[in-house]
Amino acid sequence: MSAVSDRISSITLSSVTLPLPTGISDAKVFTGRQRPMTEVALLFAEIRTEGGLEGVGFSYSKRAGGPAQFAHAREVAPDLIGEDPNDIGRLWTKLVWAGASVGRSGAATQALAAFDVALWDLKAKRADLPLAKLLGAHRDSVRCYNTSGGFLHESVGQIKDNATRTLESGVGGIKIKVGLPDRAEDLRRVAAVREHLGDGVPLMVDANQQWDRPTAMRVGRALEEFDLVWIEEPLDAYDVDGHAELTRALTTAVASGEMLTSVGEHYELIRTGAVDVLQPDAPRVGGITQFLKLAALADHHHLQLAPHFAMEIHVHLAAAYPREPWVEHFDWLHPLFEERLETRDGRMHLSDRPGLGITLTDQARAWTVETARVGSPR
Repeated sequence: MSAVSDRISSITLSSVTLPLPTGISDAKVFTGRQRPMTEVALLFAEIRTEGGLEGVGFSYSKRAGGPAQFAHAREVAPDLIGEDPNDIGRLWTKLVWAGASVGRSGAATQALAAFDVALWDLKAKRADLPLAKLLGAHRDSVRCYNTSGGFLHESVGQIKDNATRTLESGVGGIKIKVGLPDRAEDLRRVAAVREHLGDGVPLMVDANQQWDRPTAMRVGRALEEFDLVWIEEPLDAYDVDGHAELTRALTTAVASGEMLTSVGEHYELIRTGAVDVLQPDAPRVGGITQFLKLAALADHHHLQLAPHFAMEIHVHLAAAYPREPWVEHFDWLHPLFEERLETRDGRMHLSDRPGLGITLTDQARAWTVETARVGSPR
């Protein structure tokens, strides 16, 4: 008897441009490296099977890269037709080899993430389980912190108001951006927010890779008085040695990893002890299959885990991590999904919906700028 239980019959790819209400500025804008961010490009993959099941997955790109992800996904999607959707590991490898000449990181594997996430969503739906439960959850809720209210284009007063509303909504921690050309202004902003929050509220800062090594050391030491949970991306994301030196020198935890796009890149951070908190992003590293490899490595090295962005995916992956993690709360993607994740008592709670528990809205369909379909819907 064949072990094949179902086959992929069709795939629909959608390129969606999500407009942001206002231009978003972090340190990269204030140092002249980037323009304010006004939109997010998303790649959705809807995979249907002969048995009538459907899985939904997504990847994304901030600023450039969305069209490249869509183009690569459209090229390799036919290789999934007729395959058993349960063979997720094998299918990830097959797709990587389909596009081997463009490598195993960057836009190519980010495109594969949409398929991979959709296959995991489908598998959990087949089992009638939330994805976290399929993976083997360690908890039904995860500590969460908010980032979307702490950007540099907003005044300290606005950030304080945002933080108050965020905490009242049930989110547990606040992260604000630093990395301004004026380091004294960074410290003033952090001091003002810490005073507003009080000593008991978890507070993180994120420099978005804007400091050199001496600056990161000086500012990192100056920040120690504020009892931060972590200092995020103090250096260039690929400066492994610099991160390792900083991690050894500072009392405050150092976090990084969100900009890396492969297991191998993250492994260098892990191997060298360059971070206390690893921040992988499932869509950026190629999906859930790759994320799970990273999680196992991180746990083996006793690291904290705080996945970046995409909380609709990461709440499940964090719930399945053995050590108590953090999940980043962003409200930017709310218009795309019918459902909302519940935040209460400082934690983000799993729902009982099967799979990822997300359904695309009519607005997501309206923001679709390009589609591609392969296979035969059943």
